[in-house]
Amino acid sequence: MSNSRGDVLIWGPMHGALMKALEDNFSVHRRWEISDFSSWAVAYGASIQVVVTSGVYGADNATLDLLPNLQAITSFGVGYDAVDTAYLARRGIQLSNTPQVLNHSVAETALALMLDVSRRISEAERFVRAGKWQQGKFPLGRDLRGKTCGIVGLGQIGKAIAKLASAFEMKVAYYRPSGPYADVAYAHYPDLRALAGAADYLVLVVPGGDETRHLIDRDVLRALGAQSFLINVARGSVVDEGALIAALREGEIAGAALDVFDDEPNVPAELLTMDNVVLLPHIGSGTQETRQAMADLVYDNLLSFIDNGVLVTPVVI
Repeated sequence: MSNSRGDVLIWGPMHGALMKALEDNFSVHRRWEISDFSSWAVAYGASIQVVVTSGVYGADNATLDLLPNLQAITSFGVGYDAVDTAYLARRGIQLSNTPQVLNHSVAETALALMLDVSRRISEAERFVRAGKWQQGKFPLGRDLRGKTCGIVGLGQIGKAIAKLASAFEMKVAYYRPSGPYADVAYAHYPDLRALAGAADYLVLVVPGGDETRHLIDRDVLRALGAQSFLINVARGSVVDEGALIAALREGEIAGAALDVFDDEPNVPAELLTMDNVVLLPHIGSGTQETRQAMADLVYDNLLSFIDNGVLVTPVVI
């Protein structure tokens, strides 16, 4: 049944409110339910002008090739490394994401991870549940106050993390290879290993993709040192997980707190056994308020493009 606003291809299950808005106003095609996409594309491919996806799902070029009239992709999430932007540029396909609205929730997650791994919150909770409190006291944790929070990627989320870290009376420093911001007072390090050497907590908030793949390697982890922690709320691909596991095993860093992994939802088995590692299932922006704001922005981008040919939050590709 055709809808007056047209046909939309949705890559995977999305936020409930967004799904309802799409189904109420568009003829929705569910990519994940289409078993023979080539046959489907013969009948419907030419009708699709906009694809709705997410930073997790992305979109593969072979599928997009079967949508000859595709003009835009609206993506749920700030990261867009799961789509080939060079391909989109060649075809003149526009792309939007959901920046700004998730800054604070991701920053809160980064601070929660720092607190957890420092004060050993998850480890202590397991200690109580296992009935070990009756056998003796739990080991001491560490304060955040007075420590250096080294931020790799001081974009909008990084600045939100810096603000929260400052409220905990931490010192803030950052790495930005293109040079320091003129209007930012935090200490800037042009060399990543130098920042790692100065940091008690190395917090990753850079985009994923080829340019940042395995940016955090064994050398950076060794520079971070045996008294310091790695915090990742960026993308799993930014960290060489083999090098991280080796560094943890050898005591080259104090611990790690990770919200993202290279092959989600698969987490390396070695990490599951380490008490000095905190593991989360990619919940950086996972609050009711933030996910609703992200859903609203995806839908606003879609409507604006359908009505005016202009995206609200376009990605420059």
